[in-house]
Amino acid sequence: MSFLALDVGNTRLKWALYDTAIPGANLLAHGAEFLENIDTLAEGAWSDLPSPHHILGCIVAGDHIRRRVMLQLELWDAVPQWVIASAQEAGLVNGYDHPTRLGADRWVAMIGARHRMLDRGIGKPIIVVMVGTAVTVEAIDASGKFLGGIIIPGHGIMLKALESGTAGLHVPTGEVVNFPTNTSDALTSGGTFAIAGAVERMIQHLRQRTGAEPICFMTGGAGWKMAPSMSVPFELVDSLIFDGLLEIAKSRFAS
Repeated sequence: MSFLALDVGNTRLKWALYDTAIPGANLLAHGAEFLENIDTLAEGAWSDLPSPHHILGCIVAGDHIRRRVMLQLELWDAVPQWVIASAQEAGLVNGYDHPTRLGADRWVAMIGARHRMLDRGIGKPIIVVMVGTAVTVEAIDASGKFLGGIIIPGHGIMLKALESGTAGLHVPTGEVVNFPTNTSDALTSGGTFAIAGAVERMIQHLRQRTGAEPICFMTGGAGWKMAPSMSVPFELVDSLIFDGLLEIAKSRFAS
């Protein structure tokens, strides 16, 4: 009973095919495409895949992207399901004012992080950081309740905003250094430190709220850029959204 998991972000579509729809399933194939290239998936990367029995995805791109993805999925008979955040699912309680308005990727990543911690037999508060086009930092208490989170611009959006609003800042990408002495390094370091500072502040808030030291998980396509600049312990987990999709699939597709 093979299972296709989809993570459709603002920049890329990432997919993974598993031999079954349960956590710990064997990965059969995986890949990623920039959104401008997704119209070739059925004739390209997906053309030789075995037909999945179940398809589950999360998408943050607009409806026009969803429609393009759905056209490619017509390659198979399985009817795709899309995750929408709810009041509670897979052991996570949603503390958002309007639960369904929470981004599906944020919800799924938190479910993945929660179960990654539970699999270790420990119960601690969690910070979940996704570093992509935008950066989100989520706080979950030890009981599995999402307390709230923040959204800040990613590296690219920060730089574009500065370039468009400030004369003379059209410069090459620089390096992250503690004391920048040129404009390129100043911009790159500033964006990186802003993200790192936001993560550290949320860890501080969660520590004060719960009285316990949180575990921090980081994911997202640009997560590796942040790793050298973090001053707090964290785990970089590329598969966090796929981990969450497998947890959700376990309950939705149980036979």
